[in-house]
Amino acid sequence: MEPGDTILLIVLALVVLMVGTTIAKAIRIVPQATSVIVERLGRYSRTLEPGLHFLVPFVDRPRAVVDLREQVVSFPPQPVITSDNLVVNIDTVIYFQPTDPKAAVYEIYNYIQGIEQLTVTTLRNVIGSLDLEQTLTSRDQINGQLRGVLDEATGRWGIRVNRVELKAIDPPASVQDSMEKQMRAERDRRAAILNAEGVKQSQILTAEGDKQSAILRAEGQAQAAVLKAQGESKAILQVFDAIHRGDADPKLLAYQYLQMLPQIANGTASKMWIVPTELTQALSSISGALGGDPAVASPTAYRSPDTGIADNPFDGTQLEDPNEALERARQEAAGASAEAEADSRRASGGATTPIPNTGYGTPPEQPQG
Repeated sequence: MEPGDTILLIVLALVVLMVGTTIAKAIRIVPQATSVIVERLGRYSRTLEPGLHFLVPFVDRPRAVVDLREQVVSFPPQPVITSDNLVVNIDTVIYFQPTDPKAAVYEIYNYIQGIEQLTVTTLRNVIGSLDLEQTLTSRDQINGQLRGVLDEATGRWGIRVNRVELKAIDPPASVQDSMEKQMRAERDRRAAILNAEGVKQSQILTAEGDKQSAILRAEGQAQAAVLKAQGESKAILQVFDAIHRGDADPKLLAYQYLQMLPQIANGTASKMWIVPTELTQALSSISGALGGDPAVASPTAYRSPDTGIADNPFDGTQLEDPNEALERARQEAAGASAEAEADSRRASGGATTPIPNTGYGTPPEQPQG
């Protein structure tokens, strides 16, 4: 092969290589959700949208490829001082999306780093006006303030901040220990209060139940007593009506009375038995019913006016008539009254009137004038 042919082949290869490179640089395919910034001779030319584009080789040059999807960036913990001089570490998460690729490329060198630093400074300003308790309980408020400041600052960068979240707030270890003790004490206090409320309600319900039970028991006893009294009243009325319908005479009533006397005296604690005064009348009625003299049945003894000795009514002798005994008792009472009056006058030294002899007993001596 001659040297001229070799040179020709080399030239053809260089031409083919140059044409391929030119075609590769002239054709640009942009993926979906992506934008390409194109510069012509060092100056901004246009923004390529998704699709097939043709560039001028060696004149147009792609500057940057911008991803238009929403991006999530988590920043490392940042120490922040609260208003009560406590240092807390806060992790933040930023959700943002580029809306203007040209501004995102030309307005800031690195918009992710800019967002991070802007988040740290804004977070320190917001947390510096809150104490630790407010910081722990006001996450929504802090997120809203951060989003407002970041969205306003990153708008000229062609970035829209959608959400800002505080991923973690870590106070110092000593503060965490104190907070845990405080929470434990608070929970113990609530548990004690709930237990006391339960005991109180239980006691109230128990007292109400006892009250209702006592009321119902008292009402039952009252009703039982009323019903018992009504039953006894009806029984007495029925017995009374039966006695009247049977036309019971005093003899039968006296006999029933005597049958009840042993039951009255029955009892282990009885030391003395008092005989009712109606016993003589009952005995007289029974004696008369049996055909005897009522005076014989009377257990009452009297003294004889002649001998002064008490006669035994049960010695087998006939007793005197009750009318005569009554008359004799009246005469003895009159004689005793006259004797007492004479003694009183004799004691006073005056004259006494002779006391007539009634024939019962010995007349008192007459005072000598």
